Amino acid sequence: MQPDQLADKAARVHHLLREHYGEPQRRRSLDPLSELVLTILSQNTADVNSGRAYDALRQRFPTWEDVMRADTQQVADAIRVGGLSQIKAPRIQAILRQLQAERGQLILDFLNDLSVEQAREYLTALHGVGPKTAACVLLFSLNKPAFPVDTHVHRASRRIGLVPLKATPEKASELLEGLVSEASYYSFHVLLIWHGRRICKASSPRCEVCPIKAECNYYWELVEAQEAP
Repeated sequence: MQPDQLADKAARVHHLLREHYGEPQRRRSLDPLSELVLTILSQNTADVNSGRAYDALRQRFPTWEDVMRADTQQVADAIRVGGLSQIKAPRIQAILRQLQAERGQLILDFLNDLSVEQAREYLTALHGVGPKTAACVLLFSLNKPAFPVDTHVHRASRRIGLVPLKATPEKASELLEGLVSEASYYSFHVLLIWHGRRICKASSPRCEVCPIKAECNYYWELVEAQEAP
């Protein structure tokens, strides 16, 4: 399928998802550093648990300086509800220390003045920050055009046929940014997550009730397999 055809397909999928789920409303924006920490806490865990871990961390340590200087085990204990606390606690502290060493203060607000690529480059240079985490900070906090690809977006976009089946999450992000208008990044990203959680599940996709099955390569492959002699 040619790029313009894929873009048209993406637009149709986006329209159908909006009709089914409604238009996502932007959540309250956090400052870039807070968004970065929240995104790290969200890795490999449910949103509700990462939110609880973030709230617990801020209640236990009111400032990022407090988090940076705290005993690592105390930080891990505070975020335990989010899972993988023994990995995430030292990762968060390492980022805070790197920021302090490089910038002299624990803020990322200066990223507002950088281009998307400059901000992305700075974020991914921080210890433990990958492309998906950086894209979340860019999109959700800085309102810069980036398309984060988590497991739900990755799975759904490949099944639908918007990106190749063998595309890595990083490659899928790059391709989706080229297919979708910048103004639609937030909406399409959130809708694909909702769709992946509720219908396009990993092990048992609910294709029979899928609102976009007419556009989905995975669905038509199932149909063809069932009709084959």
